[in-house]
Amino acid sequence: MLNSYWLTLPFILQMLCMAADELCFHKKRGLPQWERIGHPLDTLTVVLCLAWILWVPPSRRTVTVFIGLAVLSCVFVTKDEWVHRRCCSAAEQWLHALLFMLHPIVLGSAAFLWPAVAGVPAGLPIRFSGFEGAFLILICALMVGFGFYQFIFWNLLWHPKQQ
Repeated sequence: MLNSYWLTLPFILQMLCMAADELCFHKKRGLPQWERIGHPLDTLTVVLCLAWILWVPPSRRTVTVFIGLAVLSCVFVTKDEWVHRRCCSAAEQWLHALLFMLHPIVLGSAAFLWPAVAGVPAGLPIRFSGFEGAFLILICALMVGFGFYQFIFWNLLWHPKQQ
């Protein structure tokens, strides 16, 4: 039986990769306008998925809605690749590839935590520990904060370097 603590690992890996992308690559090269607008929207698509899990109990209909939101999020985050191929280094593109692989795993992990959050039996081979609801609330709050940071820093505070 899988301990639910293992389901936190994809979230931690995603946060580390996002921090590396932001601190090592975005701050170094700056972001064109398309990314300054698009990255907070990427974050919003994940927040919507997590908020859905935190807001409604799982049922056939709500799981279907979640799957739709998750698929939309997974496709939406790839929208910047047309820009990235022109302005990103190979190392940054590799990191983006890792993030693209982690994205559906994170959303899947959230889905597996959903029954514990809602307090409903799931019939899954997962041993829940009681932290799952607080964990997803924390992750959702961190993502909301990161989305605000992305929007405020890149659109209001950051100014391109003069060349």
